[in-house]
Amino acid sequence: MNTTTVFPRPSVTADIALFTIRERALNVLLIKRGEDPFLGRWAVPGGFVRPEETLEDAALRELAEETGVSEVLLDQLRVFSEPKRDPRTWVITVAFTALVASDTLMLRAGTDAADASWFPINHLPTPLAFDHDAILDYAVKSLRARLAVDLQIAAGLLPRRFTLTQMQEVCETISGTALDKRNFRKEVLSTGSVVPTDEEKRGAHRPALLYEFAPKRTFGG
Repeated sequence: MNTTTVFPRPSVTADIALFTIRERALNVLLIKRGEDPFLGRWAVPGGFVRPEETLEDAALRELAEETGVSEVLLDQLRVFSEPKRDPRTWVITVAFTALVASDTLMLRAGTDAADASWFPINHLPTPLAFDHDAILDYAVKSLRARLAVDLQIAAGLLPRRFTLTQMQEVCETISGTALDKRNFRKEVLSTGSVVPTDEEKRGAHRPALLYEFAPKRTFGG
């Protein structure tokens, strides 16, 4: 029996929802497609996985080729497998998410991308290519749900040492919800997710103590 004929193989792609905070708004990195299908539409960075690559390797390569961004920490989001999601052929994609501080990044469009830019998640140039509207919708909901149970998710958007005010601003931006300052600080400190340092941030107002994320516990630790 020819299993290739009986069970045809789909192509596999890796897509990346890369988030940052700009002007107190959660932004996502999009590329403008420079070729068909969906020529001229915006999309999340991504592309086909090569035979010698892992999914993570392909995601990082496509991100660097299409936007110039490299060295990000990826989290696998989920598989999107709607049979007609790509008009070219049967394509299954594995989506990833990542958080970065955009002020240190230099965007550079390349390969099949005509442009690369940050967009606030509430002002996206829809419709996006393929099923990327659905991917981003799921990614944002997942990011907010993860933040609700693990405040260290915010680490990718903060400096190594930060004030609790900075951390609250990041959490508010991700969640889209204003947080009570006193309750937020009480909750953060009670979780043990952050620890105080011996440094202070000085400015126009009184110095603010700097914190850093506590090392995550390992099994048996």
